[in-house]
Amino acid sequence: MSYLVLARKYRPKTFSQMVGQGHVVQALSNALTRQRLHHAYLFTGTRGVGKTTVARILAKSLNCQGADGQGGITATPCGVCQACVDIDGGRFIDYTELDAASNRGVDEVQALLEQAVYKPVQGRFKVFMIDEVHMLTGHAFNAMLKTLEEPPEYLKFVLATTDPQKVPVTVLSRCLQFNLRPMAPETVREHLVEVLGAEGVEADAAALRLLARAARGSMRDALSLTDQAIAFGNGKLEEAAVRQMLGSVDNSYVFRLIEALAAGDGRCVVEMSETLRLHGLSAASTLEEMSSVLQRMAVLQAVPDGGDPSDADGAEIARLAALMAADETQLLYSMCLHGRGELGLAPDEYAALTMVLLRLLAFKVPSERVEGLRPAEKKTLTEAGRPVLASSTLVSARALANAAANVAAPAVRAAPATPAGRVLPVLDPPRLPPQRQAVPGADATSQVVGVPVRVQPESPRDAAAGRSSAPLVRTEEGDFWHATVHRLVEQQAIVALVRELALQSQLVARDAGHWMLRVERESLNQPASRERLRNALLAAGHDVHLGVEVGAVTDSPARRNAAAAAEKQRAAEEIILNDPFVQSTRHDFPTGWKIISIQPAPLQPSQQE
Repeated sequence: MSYLVLARKYRPKTFSQMVGQGHVVQALSNALTRQRLHHAYLFTGTRGVGKTTVARILAKSLNCQGADGQGGITATPCGVCQACVDIDGGRFIDYTELDAASNRGVDEVQALLEQAVYKPVQGRFKVFMIDEVHMLTGHAFNAMLKTLEEPPEYLKFVLATTDPQKVPVTVLSRCLQFNLRPMAPETVREHLVEVLGAEGVEADAAALRLLARAARGSMRDALSLTDQAIAFGNGKLEEAAVRQMLGSVDNSYVFRLIEALAAGDGRCVVEMSETLRLHGLSAASTLEEMSSVLQRMAVLQAVPDGGDPSDADGAEIARLAALMAADETQLLYSMCLHGRGELGLAPDEYAALTMVLLRLLAFKVPSERVEGLRPAEKKTLTEAGRPVLASSTLVSARALANAAANVAAPAVRAAPATPAGRVLPVLDPPRLPPQRQAVPGADATSQVVGVPVRVQPESPRDAAAGRSSAPLVRTEEGDFWHATVHRLVEQQAIVALVRELALQSQLVARDAGHWMLRVERESLNQPASRERLRNALLAAGHDVHLGVEVGAVTDSPARRNAAAAAEKQRAAEEIILNDPFVQSTRHDFPTGWKIISIQPAPLQPSQQE
């Protein structure tokens, strides 16, 4: 007879055998007892937490016939009737399991739904179980929506997925959803004790603790690792063998590393890192174990009596917690967590591990370097003038870091003499003094610090408001430039930014070979725009060089066009309001009327100035 793996041999057959999913078991048991059955169930959760197992137990509960053949729907299937035995053996004709990972198309789903029109052959209900349902295609989901919403009374849907976010909301809304949670390491360890007791396999408590943590909340992974550990240990589960199989780091290495970090012993830290490399121990596992130990140390530092009496490493962790400050423990814990993410970025994970450990060590500053730099220290001057320490606080990790960064800073300035009894704070290291500028005609004692004054430029909005309010002042050069620009615009010789440069500029001066333009916005004064405008003028017969300056503009083609448009608007309103028909109509409405808008006809090129 072939060997049956532990994960299959000890798969729960009833709800009472389910481990770690009490919230799901309670809801389903009550629903089965009260006969309040939904037509579709959705079980979500990570791998190995019991989704398929719950589906099979639910199918047995719906179709159980009892040991005497007279049973009905029950929350405790008998396990001996024909329906229970066939479902456990995977040959019950009315229970269909579809693996959506390999049967994800619309054809497979339609083939399954074609069986829905037929009543159960052997059982009380037909049960369609679709595993990894999130792998179905969009067309497959659409094909099953109608049947999933209103199935026949003898049909039940059971869906399972590890990624419910990929399941359409139209499917989620038609199902009763249960989330199976990852199991705690203590729950996994207790179940392994029962399984190994039934198998007659000797096991250390520490070895089971390692397996339970390595399972990451999955009972199937825990049983598979246990199978592997039994084979590796030749029928026994010992801590050393399990640790070697998993590649876990012995806690003794972790304790020595943390003790070296607490003492600031860099040589020991580097030697321990090299030892881990020589033994081929996982760098990620090292940081993970360190994070776990530091977390337990932080708990002991916050709650001295919060340790686990049954923990074999409790005494050593308590000793390390007394060696390290609480804020430093928190800092090291955070660095270990972030350091695990850096291992994959380095060319060598052991080099990355060494750098993480050295980074932890960098925050250990010798006491002589931080003497006098404690932020909360105060000194009192006695009558003899000698400073006496009045109060002090512990140096935090942030203060240690600041002190390490300021080791090479200049010495602290001495405080001036003060009357006895005054309390003075310790001065921070001075920053680089600002450059002093002597004032002409003053002595050296009256020098002042020269601070450059930065004038805030005029905002674009204020500048635009100022420009728009400036009046139009017509000039002779403006008449010539207005006519020239409009000829270029009509011929489409200038477009885009070049056209804007021409319209918004004022011709200030001109001679035989050089014209000077003025614009208000620096953004219009671009070399490329000037060159294109010069080429357009050259094509029009003006072989000149253009110069552009920034300043106030009072006469430009754009201002002249705006003034002409305003004048025509005023003339159009005057014509409408003075029209006899409009005037007579106005008297016919006692309450009066109001003209919303008057739009003059667009100016023809010949009408523009």
